[in-house]
Amino acid sequence: MSEPLSDLGTEPDPGPGTDRKRRRRRAGYGCLAVLIAAVVLAGGAFFAFNAGVDVIRDQFNPPEDYSGSGSGSVLVEVRDGDAASDIAATLLAEDVVKSAESFTDAAAEDPDSLGIQVGFYPMQRQMSAESALDILLDPENLIQSTVTFPEGWSVEQIVAQLAKKTDFSRKQYEKVLRSPDSIGLPAYAQNNPEGYLFPATYQISPESKPRTVLSSMVARYMEAASKLDLAPKSESLGVTPQEVMTIASLIQAEARFDEDFAKVSRVIYNRLEQPMALQFDSTVHYAVGRDGGVGTSAEDRRVDSPYNTYRFPGLPPTPIAAPGEQAIEAALNPADGPWLYFVTTNPDTGETKFAEGYREHLTNKAEFERWCAQSDNC
Repeated sequence: MSEPLSDLGTEPDPGPGTDRKRRRRRAGYGCLAVLIAAVVLAGGAFFAFNAGVDVIRDQFNPPEDYSGSGSGSVLVEVRDGDAASDIAATLLAEDVVKSAESFTDAAAEDPDSLGIQVGFYPMQRQMSAESALDILLDPENLIQSTVTFPEGWSVEQIVAQLAKKTDFSRKQYEKVLRSPDSIGLPAYAQNNPEGYLFPATYQISPESKPRTVLSSMVARYMEAASKLDLAPKSESLGVTPQEVMTIASLIQAEARFDEDFAKVSRVIYNRLEQPMALQFDSTVHYAVGRDGGVGTSAEDRRVDSPYNTYRFPGLPPTPIAAPGEQAIEAALNPADGPWLYFVTTNPDTGETKFAEGYREHLTNKAEFERWCAQSDNC
């Protein structure tokens, strides 16, 4: 039988003296709590003290550092975008400084460290951080071989510039170019570097060889091609990447103003679709070995060369020069328009006029001829 519900909450009488026992027990618990709290506080004070000691130790024991100006020699590169920590890591890896912190501390104390220039510096191993910083702060110590290649230069012009600006001869660069697969050309270049040595400014290391220099130029082209989605956009236009680069080289040679690039591109595509001979003076200049200029002679236009677009229809077999990013983009994105002709009516100003019909083109061409009659450049 179950017990009545009324009995479930009852307790037996605790008996005499029980309240005193409870008070003592509670008092004991209170002492124990105070003791534990004291231990915790003591432990916190201990850890706080140790942390303070660590701070004091850091203040009075600076990072490990070499002394003096070091010995031996090592070439150190400061790259574009390097922060003090990046430079410190480079110096540590070459055993120039004993710790990265010693250099970053020295740099933090010298506001001039924000002006360290990109380039190569001759340094010694096991230098004090201050000595290392002094070398990097002195522009006289900078070994900087900067070479700039403008848009529209041919391989021949680029090689001549490299031979002039570096310690290697034209023959040494030409030897590498005779094995073009060694510099990373894309397959569609068909082992011809023309057009794929990207025009830009390059910092050339004193340790660089002709192959590394040329490879870096091709690598820079590949970056631009990837950025512009050259391969997929070529396919959507119904042309190959190599044909796009050839078109881009023609645009680079013929267009002067930003607004003309996409329009020249459209003229090329329109004439190829007709089909019509391109009749570009720039390709004839390439065929006869002339670096630009104004117009062509009748003799020039008779030259038997696949680059003579007066005699041979379609595109020339390769690019005629290295186009820049703007020209490549124009080749991938021609303007909308019916133009089949264009002529630079005033080469001094670069003014170029576009025409759909031949009669209009003849009017524009007559304007160029009037300019030419008054100029010594024809």
